[in-house]
Amino acid sequence: MDLSKLPPAMISQLASMVEDYISSSRTKFASQAAPLTDAQRTAMQPHFPAEVLDSTRLCVLKGTRVPNPSMYSMAKIMGIRNLPDFSQMTAITFVDVIVSHEEFTDALLFHELVHVVQYAQMGLKEFSSRYVNGFIQGGSYEEVPLEKHAYVLEERFREGQPFSVDEEVKQWREAGKL
Repeated sequence: MDLSKLPPAMISQLASMVEDYISSSRTKFASQAAPLTDAQRTAMQPHFPAEVLDSTRLCVLKGTRVPNPSMYSMAKIMGIRNLPDFSQMTAITFVDVIVSHEEFTDALLFHELVHVVQYAQMGLKEFSSRYVNGFIQGGSYEEVPLEKHAYVLEERFREGQPFSVDEEVKQWREAGKL
């Protein structure tokens, strides 16, 4: 199905459902989450504001997986077939709570913290809307601009480049790239 043909009201409804899923998942996993360790803070400190590192919580699931959103059934009825399987994703960020299916590496934590900064700058409603619209326009998870941005910055992190994620997100937003 050509997702670009979805009516704006339907896209808005999907974004609202994604927003609700993120909010309820944040609440669900927050009680199981812990602050970054000193080693994680030290590794991330050159790239992230202290407020982000202070407020973010991490949860590594053992013996369970993050379920797909209930709105997936509606999306499939609408003809959307290539939705990402949350149970197979390495980690998922719900505002400032990062849930992982495996132990955090520095690169994985970095990638997810980029999303925390995106949420912090945009708010949940705008993030959800941009994510859904990015998926619809790009046709896949890999083409969502918010994800592409996180992967670009993750690669720069892996290369040891110094930069501020907060500034990078602000610049991409101002340039209309997100």
